[in-house]
Amino acid sequence: MASLGVNIDHIANIRQARRTVEPDPVPFALLAELGGADGITVHLREDRRHIQDRDVELLRQTVRSRLNLEMAATLEMVEIALAVGPDMVTLVPEKREEVTTEGGLDVAGQLSGLTPMVDRLQQQGIPVSLFVDAETSQLEACRSSGARWVELHTGTYAEAPWTEQPHELARITEGAAIARQMGLRVNAGHGLTYQNVEPIAAIPGMEELNIGHTIVARAVAVGLQQAVREMKALVQNPRLDPLFGQALG
Repeated sequence: MASLGVNIDHIANIRQARRTVEPDPVPFALLAELGGADGITVHLREDRRHIQDRDVELLRQTVRSRLNLEMAATLEMVEIALAVGPDMVTLVPEKREEVTTEGGLDVAGQLSGLTPMVDRLQQQGIPVSLFVDAETSQLEACRSSGARWVELHTGTYAEAPWTEQPHELARITEGAAIARQMGLRVNAGHGLTYQNVEPIAAIPGMEELNIGHTIVARAVAVGLQQAVREMKALVQNPRLDPLFGQALG
């Protein structure tokens, strides 16, 4: 049964649109936990477009579940992570011009630079997850880096036409199985919604799904606590669908 990590970046997006003090993502993390979130995820971007340093520091003091810090693989971010001490770090690709993360990290192409960062964080007791596409070469590189976790990029699945979703689901399912055979623990996320999350949640060995935008969008109508409750129910009790051989999205 997968757990649910709630990404609250988009709360900060609303605040930063006006460069004001509200809404503050810190108390909203508490509401997410009250709604059943098993963890809180934030992405501290290099350009600080939404989450700010003070948010991460205060969340470390107030989150009672798990704090997952997404960040670029840079020396600046490693220093921040070591100072804050999140429960997990997820290294992600980052480009200034992108609206949101566009794909997985090229671990195979950056292995020599990533390995010492992974080692440094994990030596200080911070588990590292690498956000990657479900490709065998990338998963092999993740294992070589020493990381203990991978987070499989589900954006291609989420954006695929319904006729192609079974193929994308099979690709992610196979990637999860390969990762587990390599001794890696498996999370997933990106682009997941109330409509498409169940097949991903039903993948054997899937440990946690990190979901943000769709929950915050739903919260506009029903409030964050209720929006998290609704997503948690889908993640933990996916319905079976014979077409996908997985779950009914």
